[in-house]
Amino acid sequence: MSKVKNIPLVVGAGFSGAVLARELAETGLKTVVIDRRDHVGGNCHTKRDKQTGVMEHVYGPHIFNTDSEVVWNYIRRFCEMRPFINRVKASTPRGVFSMPINLMTINQFFGKRFSPNEARAFIEKIGDSTISEPSNFEEQALKFLGKEIYSEFFYGYTRKQWGCEPRDLPASILQRLPVRFSYDDNYYSTKYQGIPTEGYTSIVHAILNHPNIELRLSTEWEDSMRKDFSEVFFSGPLDMFYAYRHGRLGYRTVFWEKKRYVGDFQGNAVINYPGEEVPFTRIHEHKHFTPWESHDETIVFTEYSKETEGSDIPYYPKRLKHDMEVFLKYKSDANQDKRVFFLGRLATYRYMDMDEVIEEALDFASCYLKWKSGEVEKCPVFSNDIT
Repeated sequence: MSKVKNIPLVVGAGFSGAVLARELAETGLKTVVIDRRDHVGGNCHTKRDKQTGVMEHVYGPHIFNTDSEVVWNYIRRFCEMRPFINRVKASTPRGVFSMPINLMTINQFFGKRFSPNEARAFIEKIGDSTISEPSNFEEQALKFLGKEIYSEFFYGYTRKQWGCEPRDLPASILQRLPVRFSYDDNYYSTKYQGIPTEGYTSIVHAILNHPNIELRLSTEWEDSMRKDFSEVFFSGPLDMFYAYRHGRLGYRTVFWEKKRYVGDFQGNAVINYPGEEVPFTRIHEHKHFTPWESHDETIVFTEYSKETEGSDIPYYPKRLKHDMEVFLKYKSDANQDKRVFFLGRLATYRYMDMDEVIEEALDFASCYLKWKSGEVEKCPVFSNDIT
């Protein structure tokens, strides 16, 4: 790369990098965006399956949902959003049930006809009242759900998803009581929910479609690039940026077995398999994510979870005690680095939904531009440090 002046580099063409670059570009600032992959969109990448014509969520399903009107209006600048309600099911040895746990789940599972108030009283009764302050995931679940629900829907799924005993995980993973005392089986409780008509990759292309943005795909980040740009905005893995000098941050990753069938395979977009009698966690049937389309064939992803190793794609940050100690070392390095900023889930080592990523990128761009114009004294190195 030839040396340039006053041009920032954005590393990563997912939502974080794309939204940031667009905000900078609209102020007249020329920006270069690179991504190691041959496509934009990061893990939200979608494409048409050539054989079936089904819109495929290549790195796992994404349903856009948010309570933020600002984010909802922003995303709709670049696409048409179709209404979509994610109605997840759980297949267990005792039957198929609605998730998250709701009044239908409770009545079916226990063979009852509870009213909302009766169900609430019943769940409180079966919860483990001997646990006053839950110290881990298992205690949190037992306290609020009781042994039967925990064993059937949470224990096996959590072991498969995280690769450890639930009692070794922090209680914060199960922060809120995952029970609804109504027949509402909408997986999300957010105000705005939908899926883009033409998939997520088309959105990111539209966001990056600006004369002040230069996109370079299939381009690996190299530390030597620093000298060519005024600033670097990095949205990739934080430990990778520093060549793993303090060790790797812990992540779980997922992978899929993809198969095609004629007709309809499971009649629903997502079915979880929480039991340990099967090695996978859930099955996605992608044509059900676009109910406005009609397809004679179908594609099915069976999802497995494992530790992230080597070139695996990191998905879920483990954030256990050792991980956070390593993260703080990298954060200390970053805070001493000059002209480098970190944003997005990988660079800040957090799990974030798409709407959170977009909102944070908008806020971070605003903070950076105020700093560049002299309105504020400092722009935080980490996007999540904006107050």
